[in-house]
Amino acid sequence: MHVAMYYNNKDVRIQEMPKPTIGNDEFLLKVMASGICGSDVTEWYRVPKAPKVLGHEATGIIDEVGANVSRYKVGDRVFVSHHVPCNKCRYCQRGHQTACETLHTTNYFPGGFSQYVRVPKINVEHGVYSLPDDMSFEEGTFIEPLACVARGQRLSGVCKDDTVLIIGGGLAGILHVQLARAKDVQNIIVSDINPFRLTQAEKFGATVTINAKENVAQKLKEANGGRLADQVIVCTGATPAAISALDCVDKGGSILFFAVPDPTVRLPVPITDFWRNEITMKTSYGAAPQDLEESLELLKQNEVNVKDMITHRLSLLEAAEGFRLVATAGESLKVILEPNRV
Repeated sequence: MHVAMYYNNKDVRIQEMPKPTIGNDEFLLKVMASGICGSDVTEWYRVPKAPKVLGHEATGIIDEVGANVSRYKVGDRVFVSHHVPCNKCRYCQRGHQTACETLHTTNYFPGGFSQYVRVPKINVEHGVYSLPDDMSFEEGTFIEPLACVARGQRLSGVCKDDTVLIIGGGLAGILHVQLARAKDVQNIIVSDINPFRLTQAEKFGATVTINAKENVAQKLKEANGGRLADQVIVCTGATPAAISALDCVDKGGSILFFAVPDPTVRLPVPITDFWRNEITMKTSYGAAPQDLEESLELLKQNEVNVKDMITHRLSLLEAAEGFRLVATAGESLKVILEPNRV
């Protein structure tokens, strides 16, 4: 079978691998669609583990089932979560499933940017979600990224009375816009340096957009009656964005680092001011089963418009171009690879 082997953002090669064989408790997924995530082009995160077949938003058709698999059958249309928590450890019991060691060590093989993946027993038991008949494979690739967004907003406590500033208007940022809008948040502000993304943010529900090349904190005050934001959500790993967030949060507010700079960066946190004004800094990582279930329900109810966020559909043979589009962050939002496109 063909796979897209990642070496770095400018070196993604189509290679041959044997089609995976499955055990009695596993199934084989024929991958029909798999989205390229912003984390897939974060080189400090990905290159140390390269070469590797990436792709963690895979949807497809079950092609083979093991002898002991009874819940699913050949032909089922599904989304499969790549990471699954144990649901037993201290972290899972305390609601931090994405800190679970099992979640960080489970995965399907070899990755969503391949024609077929082997789905291990634990994923079969706890990480498979059936797609509704009226949901396309492409729409299903949003289950995981939207679940991450849902988790982030739940942990941050976003509510309808908040002024929400989203720094970074890429795919994640615009999903945050749409989810906040679904929660009846009336004041949603997006900053970015990319004019295309600012236009897209307005299209999908942002009330105000700010060019991040300007003084974001000052523009925010001008747009918000002299106040800063109750909720600041950082959706880009750019260091200037993280630093800007520190200046944009109002008293009693919260900063959610949905994306973070590379590990060498040290942020100049004004901790005394944050202490005086009861400002909270939070992080969120990935998605847990409850987040995936919430995401699937949001998509079923058409609460979030993902169909119009798809800007590129490419074959697996065009994977290098897909990575280029996402890495350069030009006029693209969601880039989806279709490994078995005829």
